[in-house]
Amino acid sequence: MAKVHPLPTVDVASSSYVSAKRESFTVWMKSLVIQGNGCTVFNENGEIVYRIDNYDNKGSNEVYLMDLRGQVLFTILRKVWSFGQWKAYKGDRSNLMNKEKPKFQVTKKGHITLMSNNDEASCYKLEASAGRSAFKIVDCRGGVLVAEARRKQSASGVLLGDDVLNLVVEPHVDHSFIMALVTVYGLMHHRM
Repeated sequence: MAKVHPLPTVDVASSSYVSAKRESFTVWMKSLVIQGNGCTVFNENGEIVYRIDNYDNKGSNEVYLMDLRGQVLFTILRKVWSFGQWKAYKGDRSNLMNKEKPKFQVTKKGHITLMSNNDEASCYKLEASAGRSAFKIVDCRGGVLVAEARRKQSASGVLLGDDVLNLVVEPHVDHSFIMALVTVYGLMHHRM
């Protein structure tokens, strides 16, 4: 008879979500919640690692990126008054009450500014390639590829729907940051 073992407890708040090797994820631009909008992200083992469950209409002005346990990793707010700017805050909405600076912001043209505590900013760019389903995230300083998403193919070479993506994240890059950018990309193209 099989034994059931509990999952090991992980301090998710201190987890950095960074790997020393290139990692692939499957991004399904669908929520697992019936009548919900969002997306579900699976790791290479087929386990759910990130999710967005947006119970409002598609293109909501407030979206939460969560891990498997439901802990909010990023709160993403769309600033309507600025004609297409998204700001992402680390953690849940309670951080916004403290007037915390956003961790990053994205303009409608795909320019990403990553804010740090010492007011130095890093620059990234979301670049669409081969339609709305494929895109790259590139570091502006050297043009280095950080992550790339393309329509997923089955093992037999069958191209899956445009709502199923294969996302490859380069080593030493925070996966939760990349997933937050994937979320913004989905919002920009009205996929969530």
